[in-house]
Amino acid sequence: MVQNRRVFDDLLEANRRYQSGFHEAGVDGRAARGLAVVTCIDSRIDPLAVFGLRTGDAKILRNAGARITDDVLRSLVLAVNLLDVHRIAVVQHTDCAVIGSTDDELRARVADARGADASGWEFLAGRDGPAILRADVERIRNCKLLPADLEVGGFVFDVRTGALTPLDRAH
Repeated sequence: MVQNRRVFDDLLEANRRYQSGFHEAGVDGRAARGLAVVTCIDSRIDPLAVFGLRTGDAKILRNAGARITDDVLRSLVLAVNLLDVHRIAVVQHTDCAVIGSTDDELRARVADARGADASGWEFLAGRDGPAILRADVERIRNCKLLPADLEVGGFVFDVRTGALTPLDRAH
């Protein structure tokens, strides 16, 4: 346990500084702007900043590739039905390791990095980003636990320029 404290000391110190200026204690747990954002874990993406949002405005869900997995769908069902979400933005990004690779390629990279067999893993990778994004948007639209009038949009975030391109204009 002592070793973990040293490993995380920088984060705990940053948190102490954060606490001194913390003003979000009264923020409601509902999505003030009615928005949920599903995006990739890529650290170049700041979902609140990308959309000009603040703490409390949106529900943020992240996973590798911004994929609509069963768990993401579970969270979206709860966010829509319990937390005032009425629109969902699914945001892929340029230069993504998942969208731009195949599962076989990622399995090989993981095996090379860890020396472990990754053959049983599905990383939900693929090379056709727009097709993957369309399919994920449709998966949300077809969920029976979500309302038919739910607004769902697909976007691609450019990690070099910060531009957000709607799916219908993405290449």
